[in-house]
This record gives sequence, C-alpha cells and structure tokens, in this order.
Amino acid sequence: MGPNYLEMKRLMRGLSLHTVCEEARCPNIFECWEERTGTFMVLGDVCTRRCGFCAVTFGRPQRRLDADEPRRVAEAARHLGLQHIVITSVARDDLPDGGAGVFARCIEACRQAVPGCTVEVLVPDFRGSPSALRTVVDARPDVFGHNVETVPRLYRRVRPSARYYRSLEMLARAKEMAPDMVTKTGIMVGLGETWDELRQTMRDIRAVGVDVLTIGQYLRPTYGERHLPIARYYTPDEFEALRREALALGFPAVESGPLVRSSYHARRAVETVRGA
Repeated sequence: MGPNYLEMKRLMRGLSLHTVCEEARCPNIFECWEERTGTFMVLGDVCTRRCGFCAVTFGRPQRRLDADEPRRVAEAARHLGLQHIVITSVARDDLPDGGAGVFARCIEACRQAVPGCTVEVLVPDFRGSPSALRTVVDARPDVFGHNVETVPRLYRRVRPSARYYRSLEMLARAKEMAPDMVTKTGIMVGLGETWDELRQTMRDIRAVGVDVLTIGQYLRPTYGERHLPIARYYTPDEFEALRREALALGFPAVESGPLVRSSYHARRAVETVRGA
C-alpha cells in the first residue's frame, strides 16, 4: 500500500464518503488509488436490489438523504486534484426519483469546486423513469454511463430487478437528449453467455449510439448462495478478440481485459472519444 492509497482511504473516511472501489471489492483498487483515481458511491451503501454478481450490501436503505453529500464529494475531488471525477450509486428504488437529484447536485458541486474538470456518472436504471433521466442529463455530465452487465438471456438470474431493453432504451434516450454527451456501458463475461450472444449484445449496444464499452471478467465476490458461480474464465486472447470485434462495430473506445471495470482508465476513454 503506497502513500496515495493511504491518503485516499483517510480522506474518504474523514469525509464519511463511500467508494464503489471498496464496496464492490474492485480488484483494481490499489492501482487506481495509488494513481489518485477512484469512483465515489453516493446515496448510501445499502442497495435496494439484489443482483447475483454484486458485493454491495442489499437491504432497506435509510430513507433520509444526506443533503451535504454533494459538497463532500466535491471537496474530496478538489483535495485530490482530480480532473476526471466518476460518481456512481447504489440503486435506490425507495426514492421517488431514484436518487437522480443527488447525481445532479454532485455534478454541479464538482464543477464549482474543480473548474475545468470532467464528470462521469454511472447511474442505475431509475426504473425507466424519463423524468429522472432528464434530471441527470440536464446537469450535463461529460460522460453518462449505465451498465447493461450481461446478455438478455441471463438477466433473470443475474439482474432479476432489471430489464435488458429498459437499459438499452435508457442509453438511447440519454444520447437523444444530449447528442454531444459521451455515453458508456459495461458488460461482464464468464456468467454462462455464448460468443454469439456477446456479439449480438455488442451490436444492440452500438445500435443505441453508445461510445465507450468496457468488457471484464466476472469474479465471484463470495462463495455464499447470494453470488453466482463463475461459468468460465476468458483468456487474454479472448478479451483481445472481443475488443477487436467491438471496434469493428464502430465503438470509438473499448477497454477489454480480465480486470477491466466500468471506471477503469475512465479518463483515457473519454479522451479517445473526443479525439476521434
């Protein structure tokens, strides 16, 4: 553990902030934190959904929102000197707007605290609410992310509270609302999907205008009943083949590898799209 990692940890605890790096047990936490990059997780650390791949705690969240959270996220970003800020959240189906308003306030606070920064959000599906989506898009994030996660056949087992076509529609609407905004999604492999299913899913994603695609290996968070077993491990050559297929479909930026996660090399992907 290097000095930057330890400073990041102290800062997050001192400001009572959560990171998806910790809550989701990301394998890249030491690399990213040592480079002073991380993903803030807002709206608490208890999720209203119980996905079969996720390490985040499932349950009934505290109803009261933390009104000061956007300010603390912005303060942490300023202290760390972040130029690309990534914000995600648990799913909050208990809230009327799914937490969209908090995302918007975080974007605004970060822009005020760190002039010239870029802000990326990775949002839940807000149960398909057009008004919640509009709230986030109107705050003008530089990157709008929402993960498809897996192929449609596996949704009932992997994401029982989500819907494949609802996620695609959300990404399509976001791009329609703000054509110049970078859109982004991620998928996991190793859950039992076929290569043909992956190809079709990538086609579906590109068809709704998504700019950035991340592809990573599913790693089981625990061996408890809640978490799905790994069907198989993909080789580095297979990840490279997926990357090439995605690029051939027209994605401007693709990150594909065993340990790739949604925000891995996030700033680089944005720069690639904008330079395309």
